[in-house]
Amino acid sequence: FPQRKQIKPALQEAAKKKRWNILRGDTVQVIDRKHPEYGKQGIVQTVDRKRDRVIVDGVNVAPKHQKPDPDRGLSGRTIMKERSIHYSNVNLVDPVTGLPTRVSRKTLDDGTKVRVAKKS
Repeated sequence: FPQRKQIKPALQEAAKKKRWNILRGDTVQVIDRKHPEYGKQGIVQTVDRKRDRVIVDGVNVAPKHQKPDPDRGLSGRTIMKERSIHYSNVNLVDPVTGLPTRVSRKTLDDGTKVRVAKKS
């Protein structure tokens, strides 16, 4: 019998999430002390909800090698590209204090839901 394909535990955890606190365009800071880019801030470019990861502008940058394409006249080169970082290793930055903060949700009087920083 062929073996069934197992779903990776990280993908299972990501599938459980219904509500996301970090969205595209938010300013975030790396809070994982072991990460080489600890303390850096940047704006979220993309949110990969299937894998629980975010790509932050100017953070976790690594060289990406591009193959040459003679048909289009492109030579091979190395470009610096942002790599994804796990969602749990970044925190939203409080616009008032400029420090990383956790997020809660609040409903305003007119019924709109807003994200509120816990620190301020």
